[in-house]
Formats: sequence, structure tokens, C-alpha cells
Amino acid sequence: MSRRSRAQGDRSNDTESAERSVAVPDREGLGRSRGGVTTKIHLVADSRCRPIARVTTAGQRHDSVDFTPVMADISIVRSCGGTPRTRPDRVLADKAYSTRKIRDALRRRGIKATIPEPSNQVAGRKSRGSKGGRPPKSDKQIYKARNTVGRAINRLRGYRAVATRYDKREFVYKGTIDVASIGIWLR
Repeated sequence: MSRRSRAQGDRSNDTESAERSVAVPDREGLGRSRGGVTTKIHLVADSRCRPIARVTTAGQRHDSVDFTPVMADISIVRSCGGTPRTRPDRVLADKAYSTRKIRDALRRRGIKATIPEPSNQVAGRKSRGSKGGRPPKSDKQIYKARNTVGRAINRLRGYRAVATRYDKREFVYKGTIDVASIGIWLR
């Protein structure tokens, strides 16, 4: 066992407790980030900055981990009736979502992607030479519209309860986000 300083609330001294421990689900959705204890809102927004789908996670989780649950949450009711639409025409995302897994998932669903490559991925692809593959296509003019997600989050944070997150439980905070989203859609 490594020698490290023990913090308040650290593991028990009971050596048999690890065998009996049961994973407790995270009900608060809080996590440590640079700014302290935070919660992230992963959001899909339409071109008018209205929230369509959202997932909340702990603040330290990487954005790309929750891409699939956010995309699965999309459901747009059609005006002419029928089944709701679950596939957008195009995905505009920042460099955090530039992974092969995400690009392959979008390609399988027939969704166009405009996601720029981070510099470390470009360097890694170039260092492999001809085996590095072709660079992903990213249109800079289309990418300029990506700020709609940031503007949608700012509209959500215009509601004080969303911005401050005084709710202890995650499901209550999700309800607060839903109420704020309804207010945005009714404007």
C-alpha cells in the first residue's frame, strides 16, 4: 500500500470492507474542476439557440464522453405528424469532440460533421505519413455558426437557478434546466 496523506472521508481502515462495498450511484452530479465544485451541461441546440437535448455531468468529466447520450436524447416533433426526428442534418462541435469514435458514429448515422482537428491530432496524423490517413473535412464558414450552443447555454444561465445551481440532487437540477428551456421555447 502506498504511503499518502489521508484526507477526511478517505477509505476505511477495515481491510474487508472493499469486498462488501457496493457502488453508489452519483445522485448529485457534482465534480471538481478548476473553479471548484461544478456541474457541466452538455447541450444540443437548434439554429435559433433553443435547447433541444441536454445531459448533465460532473464538472471534471470530458465533453466527448457524453456525446452519445446527448445525441440519443434528441427528439424533434414534426409539424406534419409522424415519428419524431432523431437525427440532425449537421453537427457543429468544438475540438473536444474530435475523436475517431464520434466521427464514425456520425458517419454511420449519415450526419455531416463540422469538427476541427486539434493541433496534436494533426501532428500525430502527419507523423504517421501516408498511414495517417486523410484529414477530416472541416468548413470554416459553417463552423462560424457553432456559437449557437454557447449562446443557448448563456440563455439558460440567464435563469438564476440554472446559473447558481443551489439544487442538491441532480434530478432536481435537470428539472430546473427543463423549466428554463421551456421558458426559452415560449419566448
